Amino acid sequence: MREAAKLLGEGSFFEGPRWRDGLWWVSDFYTDGGRILAVDPGGAIERVIPLEQPSGIGWLPNGDLLGVVRTRGELRRLPAGGEEWELYADLGELSRGEANDMCVDAEGRAWVGNFGYDLYAGEPARGATLIRVDPDGSVHAAAEDLHFPNAIIIPPPGDTLLVAETIAARITAFDIGPGGELGNRRVYAQIAPSPPLAEIDAEYTKVGYGPDGCTLDAEGCVWAGNSLGTEIARIAPGGEILETLPSPVPDHAIYAVQLGGPDGRTLLLCVAPDWRLGMGSEEPLASLYTVEVEVPHHGGLP
Repeated sequence: MREAAKLLGEGSFFEGPRWRDGLWWVSDFYTDGGRILAVDPGGAIERVIPLEQPSGIGWLPNGDLLGVVRTRGELRRLPAGGEEWELYADLGELSRGEANDMCVDAEGRAWVGNFGYDLYAGEPARGATLIRVDPDGSVHAAAEDLHFPNAIIIPPPGDTLLVAETIAARITAFDIGPGGELGNRRVYAQIAPSPPLAEIDAEYTKVGYGPDGCTLDAEGCVWAGNSLGTEIARIAPGGEILETLPSPVPDHAIYAVQLGGPDGRTLLLCVAPDWRLGMGSEEPLASLYTVEVEVPHHGGLP
């Protein structure tokens, strides 16, 4: 049994974990209105960056930090060494419901997911648009009819994009063309059966596994956070579950994971009791844990 070690507690809801420059970076949705944290491997907070309800984060090739503002459907930029965020792209025409996770590729293109519908208003589930923001800030529809596009991964050499479709219980792959066009859509890993959107209820009872924040290892296997259970899995291409890892906190879920650390073999776990809007804004129950694994990070992004 793997032993998880607590890295940090007293968050509201941690999401979008990244490893960069010897630090863990993570969004904390609700604390003080929203913030991004940089945390050292010993659990000390090295930097606090306020941002309204941030989700996905990433860096442009010049070192500028990008952050998704969930509730506004915006992508903000913080210049390297700067203190003030600026609007980088308005996602509103293509982002339905809340904006979500993101990956910035080596060309400086930001790939952003969104819910596809207003979950908190009780709208029925519908397909979503995967959004591409080019380095000039222009916004494009990259792919349609994705079922709650969430984590986005770009393995080496950078010509493939993987995206977690949370309410379809699958990871989907695309080829990336020279100009950022996506093609050759296919299933990379089917974790559980995909229910029709018309059968999705408010509690997602027909979704057997909800891949949320995910990370890829050097063998092409996905460690997938699970927004609908209390354990996560390492999943082979195709969908075979190779290993499961229970939440280190009873009755809490692991919503997002990221491989990092000096040798790429540390798996960061974002743990919380619930995913619903405002969870943890009054009681700071979210936490970060780490666990050591054998196969390192894939070497791509994020």
